Amino acid sequence: MKQVFKVVKCGEAFTVKSEKAESGVLHKRSIVLQEPGSKFENQYAASLLGNSALCNFYEGDLVYAALRFQTREYNGQVFQDITVTDIIKLGK
Repeated sequence: MKQVFKVVKCGEAFTVKSEKAESGVLHKRSIVLQEPGSKFENQYAASLLGNSALCNFYEGDLVYAALRFQTREYNGQVFQDITVTDIIKLGK
């Protein structure tokens, strides 16, 4: 899914261990994005990874983002992960 979103909330960046990263650690940050329209439009709680997690986004910022939706099974339960694969701040 690729479209314009409004930032509802952006958490603090932190690092996690990752065997896939060259340095052995990966930057991560949580972000809540909302589709444009009324205050009742769909919202998505997603993860920013890598260099994108080091960028600061603030409530009300407009961004163009690509989201990747994945599901995984753990202990008999299914979980959905949403990852921001690309994000560009619009405006200022």
